[in-house]
Amino acid sequence: MLNKKQIHICLDEMRKMFPDAHCELRHENPFELVIAVLLSAQCTDALVNKVTKGLFEKYKTPHDYLEVTLEELQQDIRSIGLYRNKAKNIQKLCEILLKEYGGEVPKEHSELVKLPGVGRKTANVVVSVAFGEPALAVDTHVERVSKRLGICRWKDSVLEVEKTLMGKIPRDEWSETHHRLIFFGRYHCKAQSPQCDVCPLLDLCREGQKRMKKKEKI
Repeated sequence: MLNKKQIHICLDEMRKMFPDAHCELRHENPFELVIAVLLSAQCTDALVNKVTKGLFEKYKTPHDYLEVTLEELQQDIRSIGLYRNKAKNIQKLCEILLKEYGGEVPKEHSELVKLPGVGRKTANVVVSVAFGEPALAVDTHVERVSKRLGICRWKDSVLEVEKTLMGKIPRDEWSETHHRLIFFGRYHCKAQSPQCDVCPLLDLCREGQKRMKKKEKI
């Protein structure tokens, strides 16, 4: 397991590699971000951005999503995985926003997780990106990189990974760390073909060293 000093060395290298790491889901306000993150479950940001380009031109407010039938909304997001369930959640979410929050997205994490289709990860992204509150959302990239590097244990759950990262990283660095880990995992330490041979973190990475040893034996 990496200690705090080693973790900061890793994060500093990630900053050098990806100085502009940011949320890649296109959005212009908190409401659009909630919809985009909801759609991104088990789906790439690139595909979500293709869909939301037209979606956000057609639907501007929670009321707009309730003006159409469920079937029409499903067709509008059909190219996204789990589109039927996501369409249902979007309409339920919009109903609640109008009835309980005056059509506005709540800023509190505890309120966000009450919304249909909004889990802990989604709520963390929204409070961080839309409202500027420190948060550390753990998606597949964050989890993979954290475990490969040895920041967390292989057996840790997503919640345990989040708690470990929050405990080892200063609160005011949570949000930027989230984006750095995502970019590192998405563009460098990929699931199927991590670039271990050119990785500046190889000396600290337990998984990378194992992979390189296997290559040497082949």
